[in-house]
Amino acid sequence: MDDNNRNLILAMVLSALVMVGWYAFFAPPEPTVDPAAVPTATTAPGTATAPAPGNAVPAPGAVQADTGAADPSRDAARLAIQSPALRGTISLAGGRIDDLLLTGYRETLDPASPFVRLLSPTAQPRVTEEGTPAAPATEAEVVIQKPYYAVYGWTPGPGVDPALVPNPATVWTAETGQTLAPGQPVTLAWNNGAGQIFRRTFELDDKYLFTVTQTLENTAATPFAAAPYGIIARHGRPDTQNYFVLHEGAVGMLDGELLEEKYKNIADLDPVAGEGQADVRQVTGNGWIGFTDKYWMTTLAPAPGQPFTAVVKYAPGADIYQTEARMPLQTVAAGATATTSSYLFAGAKTYEVLHAYQEDRGIERFVDAIDWGWFYFFTKPIFHILHWLHGIIGNMGWAIIALTFVLKMLVFPLARKSYVSMARMREMQPQMEAIKERTGDDRVKYQQEVMALYKREKVNPAAGCLPMLIQIPIFFSLYKVIFVTIELRHAPWFGWIRDLSAPDPSSLLNLFGLLSYAPPAQGTLLHSLSLPALAIVLGISMWVQQKLNPAPADPAQKMIFAWMPWLFMFMLGGFASGLVLYWIANNTITIIQQYTIMSMHGHPPQLFGNIRDSLPKRRKG
Repeated sequence: MDDNNRNLILAMVLSALVMVGWYAFFAPPEPTVDPAAVPTATTAPGTATAPAPGNAVPAPGAVQADTGAADPSRDAARLAIQSPALRGTISLAGGRIDDLLLTGYRETLDPASPFVRLLSPTAQPRVTEEGTPAAPATEAEVVIQKPYYAVYGWTPGPGVDPALVPNPATVWTAETGQTLAPGQPVTLAWNNGAGQIFRRTFELDDKYLFTVTQTLENTAATPFAAAPYGIIARHGRPDTQNYFVLHEGAVGMLDGELLEEKYKNIADLDPVAGEGQADVRQVTGNGWIGFTDKYWMTTLAPAPGQPFTAVVKYAPGADIYQTEARMPLQTVAAGATATTSSYLFAGAKTYEVLHAYQEDRGIERFVDAIDWGWFYFFTKPIFHILHWLHGIIGNMGWAIIALTFVLKMLVFPLARKSYVSMARMREMQPQMEAIKERTGDDRVKYQQEVMALYKREKVNPAAGCLPMLIQIPIFFSLYKVIFVTIELRHAPWFGWIRDLSAPDPSSLLNLFGLLSYAPPAQGTLLHSLSLPALAIVLGISMWVQQKLNPAPADPAQKMIFAWMPWLFMFMLGGFASGLVLYWIANNTITIIQQYTIMSMHGHPPQLFGNIRDSLPKRRKG
């Protein structure tokens, strides 16, 4: 077999393996939408039992859900949250943050669509313009949300009556402030009537970080022991995207060790004495723990250097997923005050924001909350380059094309070596044909003489495979960058490409929008088969690249080559449009490089001749 064709076949096979692997492991199941289905909360918020402190006090059992109790936050007074990035309220029932909108992000590309809701009490009115309740002529439509909130409290020490410490259902009083905003903290207070006054102060920056300071003032004549804690609770399993390469669930950094537990694994945790189904870990220095979605995250982060107990647990009866940060037991002397501070992050996983909190607030390895994947040593640099190019160009689509140029420049020495080797092998074709005639059907002797010829002429027939082998980790890394980083979410290119993280919405079935009926939904197999515009361009670019080399003489190989570009065209229709754009740009640059380099060595690819030879021949007569 011609070695140029062998290399090309190997490249095609490797690419096909990439495609098959993506559909086998990465592609989610086709979405099924039941318009009648409405998510409901199976338990009332505020029923989580307070955890025990992280020292000798025995832990109470798993979350105790009181399904018959009314939601304490539903009718309780609330304090407003207002910042450039957040909007919501704090319920005085439990002093919980359970109502939070991300005002920098919309649910869809429609500028009138609701803001992304991160945290929720039991029920919220459907929101429209500017995230406010809409009631055109009638009542606002009510949508039941799965409760998702952050709440703080104290666990009683030995011999302390649990009624003397605040729990997630305790109704607090607003001592100072009515609106939590940057530079405007609010303080809640609760007096147990036995000489202890508990205070909780919330501060908020202009992004997504709350500073929570819990204070215990003991005015009694005897010491008082209690341990502060923070809880993030999710009622019911959230709607996840179910991608193999995407982590959604509990996430944390515990003394430098990354914790990742998917929801299905949390539900299968082994029972721990006094805890229920739980994963309990001691943190000696730095750490944080919470829940992550694809783009959003809510985490508890005790002050750097503060030991704590990190807990991930599940209450099967109440169907509550919970993460906890338990501080050590504090014994407060008569007339003394104890104070504990921690952070609560609730927002978008923007790299610059996470990195700033990591550097300025000391939240260890906070940027690793972004799911960089197995090839993180490729993924992170690619993200940084892409982010830098976007800052210069101002458009993420053109930044992807520029990134392709940068990556092709990095691998250019290998590519040049490959194309020079292909040109040299063209020069050796007469010698190889002579060897073939001389050896006849003796394949062993033929291979021996051919390898001797390669060695004598200093030609490496495998050189053509090296660029493709490097492209595979680059491809997967770029896929991760486009798929998981929020910087690509709803990022437009031009024209109809308004979201580079989503598949190309166009379709040949409706003549790219000229016909009135809608194409199959994005992300489905049918949409992939409907031939989006970018997929068609990709197929053409692969076909042109293929025609730079003569078709193989073997009929079976020739048929495989003829179908390969068009199979890829159908397979790639469901990929993120940013990834397809990268592949088109990569193919285009490859075509230019191969044609130029081989021409400089006196063997230009016979592009038009190869195209002409591939066309069906008319029989004469």
